[in-house]
Amino acid sequence: MIKNLTERERELLMLLAEDSSLSVTEISKTLKVSAVTVRHDLSSLSDKGFVVRTRGGAFPAFNPSILVRQRNMVDVKSRIAKAAADLIEDGDTIMIEAGTTTALIAQYLLGKRDIHIVTNSTLIIPYARINPSIHLTLTGGAFRPFTESIVGPVALKELEQFHVKYAFVGTDGFSLKTGLTTHLVEGAEIVKKMADQAGTIICVADSSKYGNAGFVKVLPLENIGTLITDSGLDSAVVNEIKEKGVEVLRV
Repeated sequence: MIKNLTERERELLMLLAEDSSLSVTEISKTLKVSAVTVRHDLSSLSDKGFVVRTRGGAFPAFNPSILVRQRNMVDVKSRIAKAAADLIEDGDTIMIEAGTTTALIAQYLLGKRDIHIVTNSTLIIPYARINPSIHLTLTGGAFRPFTESIVGPVALKELEQFHVKYAFVGTDGFSLKTGLTTHLVEGAEIVKKMADQAGTIICVADSSKYGNAGFVKVLPLENIGTLITDSGLDSAVVNEIKEKGVEVLRV
């Protein structure tokens, strides 16, 4: 989402993520622009759903950690998300797990028709709002601002009601030894449930996550149908992953 902002809007958003008490005057001095420009940018960010205006300033509409992760490896994540969206055909039913890369998949569904998404990610809502071809089912459950996700027993129970063609999932780390891992138990439960309800599991993960091991084991690599990553993943590793029956797309 942050990719659609101007550079000044991104800088302004990150300033607010670090200190939401900043006034318009303080922001204008930091960015070296007029107060009028700052107010214009705040109004633009508010209209786009990134900030909530207050008297004399604003605060981010998302948890600051989300904004930091969205700013990391923007181009790589966008290429991976687009490659994932290219696999989706008109009329497909899919699940998308919460995450900054997975959420971007919805951005690239413009032009496709009658796509039904089941998700626990609130980051997808803005894309569904502007794309009439997306039919969005958002699970109930407990909201976690840190990951902009909905988790817990209610979410798991609701996911059982659906069977989809693809489940698009992310990971905090992956390797041949540990498979997919994450730092949060609740997130691991969501991925496992989506895997149970999908014909094919597609993992989207940039190459920097290879070799990292999160606290919770999620799925072995051989359970994945396709891994979409970037060209930074070593060719020898790619070949070993393919030997486990996993298709690897490097973008």
